[in-house]
Amino acid sequence: MSLIAAGTGQPPEDTPSLANNGFWPDIEPADFREATRLDGTVTAPRLVQALQIAMADINRQLAEWQQARQNDGATTLDDVTGPNWAGPDHYAVLYRRAVYATAHASLLERYRDVSATGEGDERGEAKDLAADDVRRDARWAVAEIEERHHTTVELI
Repeated sequence: MSLIAAGTGQPPEDTPSLANNGFWPDIEPADFREATRLDGTVTAPRLVQALQIAMADINRQLAEWQQARQNDGATTLDDVTGPNWAGPDHYAVLYRRAVYATAHASLLERYRDVSATGEGDERGEAKDLAADDVRRDARWAVAEIEERHHTTVELI
């Protein structure tokens, strides 16, 4: 007799790239799955919807930054020069992190474990905490793009 793990473990179906607004890079759902370690439990349509909503949210947050770069003559993000200390594709890496983290947080909130026991509630609470952590990652990535500090503290 042997034990077999009870996860889906199924490779997810291929999903084509999600076109962006022309300035920001397109989003690859397969790359998102790999980066966030999502298996086939999250269906392709749900994954695509979460990514599209995340793209819209992050694009809205960065609309003024994008417009300022375009006013400086940048047609796409590839035309924007990053800080001298940054690695290649600095802004693209941060943008993907913001989109991926926003989508991942949304999926974590929607895929809470359902159980009639207290154990299911505890797992759901843990996922809520994880979603908060991932949302923080998205906020920090946006702040990095905008060259803002992660935390603002004021003395009252």
